[in-house]
Amino acid sequence: MNSSNIRYQFVRRTPFFYGWAILFSAGTAVFVRNAAASLTLAVFMFPMSEDLGWSRTLLAGSASAGGIAAMFAAPVSGYLVDRYGPRAVLLGAAVLLGFTTMAIGWWITPISFYILFGIGRVIFAAPVQIGTGTVVSQWFIRRRGRANGILGSTHSVGMGLMPFFAQILINTVGWREAWFWLGITVWLVALAPLWALMISRPEDVGLKPDGDGELEETETDDAQTTVSSSGAPEPEGWTLRDAIRTPALWIVGLSGGLLFFVHASVNIHQAAFLRDQGIDATVAAAALTSLAAGSAVGSIFWGVVAERLPVRFAYAGVGLFLGVVALLFLIVDNTLLAFVVATLFGFGLGGLLVVPSVVVADYFGRRSLGAVRGFIEPWTGGGQAAGALGAGLIFDMTGDYQAVFPVLTAFAIVSALLILLTPAPRKTAIADPASPDSEPAAADD
Repeated sequence: MNSSNIRYQFVRRTPFFYGWAILFSAGTAVFVRNAAASLTLAVFMFPMSEDLGWSRTLLAGSASAGGIAAMFAAPVSGYLVDRYGPRAVLLGAAVLLGFTTMAIGWWITPISFYILFGIGRVIFAAPVQIGTGTVVSQWFIRRRGRANGILGSTHSVGMGLMPFFAQILINTVGWREAWFWLGITVWLVALAPLWALMISRPEDVGLKPDGDGELEETETDDAQTTVSSSGAPEPEGWTLRDAIRTPALWIVGLSGGLLFFVHASVNIHQAAFLRDQGIDATVAAAALTSLAAGSAVGSIFWGVVAERLPVRFAYAGVGLFLGVVALLFLIVDNTLLAFVVATLFGFGLGGLLVVPSVVVADYFGRRSLGAVRGFIEPWTGGGQAAGALGAGLIFDMTGDYQAVFPVLTAFAIVSALLILLTPAPRKTAIADPASPDSEPAAADD
């Protein structure tokens, strides 16, 4: 019996819907990608700058460089996910992330650090982001919101724990060895689940999404009628070529870019803003942890909301929530308010980690989901890069952050209105998928 048959029999005999095993294995990849998170880099900033004599600007620049590179890597990652499957892409990403993380402590020059940590940032933002979101949305349709919510909360837990673990390693063995053991941790946590459990689509093992039973011998994927997370029939699968012709794809990308502008502005500048408000440095750092905790809870909440409401209403709700909370930063002047507002912002951020994935899958189906996600992700990366820079420029021009937060609120409201006014696109004509010459026309509602 070959490995495919063994895997097929194992999945069929699992006493629960195998999609939950898929979610677990995807969650390990999302968890360990935080080895390349900006908050993890933050705990290395002081010891590396002191030991090597590097400026903190030089160290922080590696994250920005990696983020820009990820914008170009995202479309390639989406194509690879569709072509070779999430399992191959995520396994390769985990192997490479573990190696580059370990190698930082061995080969440490400014150029090598930018290459190694930059590769980690690309993996963080492109193959892992696209691969995990795609495979979870393949296995779950009606329960897509809560499944992506659990995936988002796994990232949030990693965002809180990985920097803490790195700090313990630094205190114990030093920063060079800490990078090494962080890379080993990536391999120990993610490789086995991804290799043993990951399967690209339920149809590959004769199952239907959401645990709705087994495929009949005469059933094909194209003939199935499925229901999206919002309760409406899931659209026929779109190719990227068709999706690009719809205004909906461009509006979803633009809306996400605006909201990730808000996200990056607050995340990167929050600690400095709190210090300017007279908040103790330790409290300012701890507020980042409360943001991560709020994000973990918010991921689950917004995932459920995306199932109970039309998904564009859920996405607009995330935008409006973030816009309101951004204004609340203007009243922060003590420790209690710092924690409350940071936690609330994290709660909204949890929705931003979850609902866009549901929107893309619900709007454009599962046929070329990796490629469509690959088109969307550069908007996210661009919004993050612009947000970090934009908030800094406003501060430099005005001398404080007071003007930043109204701008963020305005961007969030514009994003919410755009997505609220953009229903799912529909095809006016569906061509025979077996015909290579057929081209379906596409139109918005």
